[in-house]
Amino acid sequence: MTKPDYSHEQTALAEGHACIAGVDEVGRGPLAGPVTAAAVILDPDNIPDGLNDSKKLSARRRDALHDLLVGCAEVSVAHATPEEIDEHNILRASHLAMERAIAGLRVPPDMALIDGNMIPNNLTLPARAIVRGDAASLSIAAASIVAKTRRDRIMWDLAQQFPGYGWETNAGYPTKIHLNALQNLGITPHHRRSFKPVHNILYQEKSITT
Repeated sequence: MTKPDYSHEQTALAEGHACIAGVDEVGRGPLAGPVTAAAVILDPDNIPDGLNDSKKLSARRRDALHDLLVGCAEVSVAHATPEEIDEHNILRASHLAMERAIAGLRVPPDMALIDGNMIPNNLTLPARAIVRGDAASLSIAAASIVAKTRRDRIMWDLAQQFPGYGWETNAGYPTKIHLNALQNLGITPHHRRSFKPVHNILYQEKSITT
């Protein structure tokens, strides 16, 4: 099984770029909560061991790597809210979160490696899209770990305020527990109203009241 390496970063360095940020987002599929992006600039002389696509790591390992990265790399995290997701659509909101994460870096990068096949429209620096970048580039893998860890923590906090939806374990994804809770407990301010299961419930409620 191949693991991410530093070759994409080395290519960018060879092209004359001096400061490369890996960028990834998490949370396109959930029915609730923000979409969260992270931008990470690794120190090539101090890269934590075990960086990988966040989906291939346990929560405990992600937490440990997140804390290591915060201590040894430049890290920025940003979000797009459920309201922004409903207003723009999930793809544009994901790109908005990415743009904000890059803008929030203390050290401005001169190159961004973006997970996926699209580059956000409003970036003001050179960027390269890498499909399955979190499994190919160490910087993107680092960003995937940070974004996933931060978003999971947000959803755990929200689960304490809105119990019953299972957000502490499903992170807002449409699991059976979450879908049942939507029917039985209703829609919270953190739900994405443009997403079909939520929209359908809103439409049902509207039909009943009109």
